[in-house]
Amino acid sequence: MIYTAQHQDTSCSARYGIVTTAHGTFETPAFMPVGTIGTVKTLTPQDLLDCNVQIMLSNTYHLYLRPGLEILQHFGGLHRLNGWRGPILTDSGGFQVYSLDELKKIDENGVTFKSHWDGSKHLFTPENVVDTQRAIGSDIMMVLDYLTGNPSEFSLADEAHQQTLRWAERAREQFLNTPPLYDYPQYQFGIVQGGVYDELRAASIEGLLKIGFDGYAIGGLAVGESADVRRKVTAFCTERLPKDYPRYLMGVGKPEDILDAIELGVDMFDCVIPSRNGRNGSVFTRDGRLNLRNNKHKQAKLPIEEGCGCFSCQHFSLGYIHHMLRVNEMLGMRLTTLHNIFFYQQLVREAREAIRENRFATHKREFLSRYFKETG
Repeated sequence: MIYTAQHQDTSCSARYGIVTTAHGTFETPAFMPVGTIGTVKTLTPQDLLDCNVQIMLSNTYHLYLRPGLEILQHFGGLHRLNGWRGPILTDSGGFQVYSLDELKKIDENGVTFKSHWDGSKHLFTPENVVDTQRAIGSDIMMVLDYLTGNPSEFSLADEAHQQTLRWAERAREQFLNTPPLYDYPQYQFGIVQGGVYDELRAASIEGLLKIGFDGYAIGGLAVGESADVRRKVTAFCTERLPKDYPRYLMGVGKPEDILDAIELGVDMFDCVIPSRNGRNGSVFTRDGRLNLRNNKHKQAKLPIEEGCGCFSCQHFSLGYIHHMLRVNEMLGMRLTTLHNIFFYQQLVREAREAIRENRFATHKREFLSRYFKETG
């Protein structure tokens, strides 16, 4: 992967860059909408392009189970199966396995888990997770990691960090010793673990840098810790991760948290928040969030947000979308998801612009002062 740092904001650690992959480039800071099973729910690839999405995320765990590796290879990878021609990053499935609770067992070899679909038993190892992502054909793949919630006891966080490092070494060896299945290169990121403990995070970063990856992710956050702790851990990591590689903060997705992390030097983000909230009738605007199921919107003739360039705001009223949601019409969920994905892309686009003009700290302060108002 070629990461090119284009500009460093003089007011903070925020930076603007470009990442080049076989399926095109994307600008950073970047937000990746989550298409867990190969699609961002209710949206088409053209919808994503219309929302200015440059890279999407899919999930190894879910794609491994369905449609499965045979189908993925039959079609020549996920790009050719789902019609998205831009870059794709795949999460290794560590978070999904973490969330299975009693349905999983972790040991040195890997993670044994039961499918949430049919209860069948499967084993993820550092090696076969690489092989699975070869079959998916993602541009950027993640190593298998051991995720714990926060706060965790030091001993558990230490165990998880050390296990993640041992798995990372095996995953990197497998990656370097196996060619891509399709006609383009893939890249691999390591994942920093260590809970909320500085010494464990430092040891994790040191170990990953010795192994050597194409980029580095900060994992183990947005799983129970406070915003202040999240910011502290993120700052600790970005100060120590190399400047000439992309930095990815996994699973953090509230607008305020994204802006905080951009200020600290993070380049990439993903989260289900915009799509999941949209399907539940919650939309994001510059003046805060709106619950479109609220009856006060049923006669509203204005769009979700005046001045918004998304398809939903350009063509439909708040009142109409409210009606669609109240009668459980799929179109309502589609229109709210479209707006939210557009909003998030606008969030990072404006961040990139502010960074290039050395005013990100001011931009963030002004955005948040308007965003945190009482809405409905």
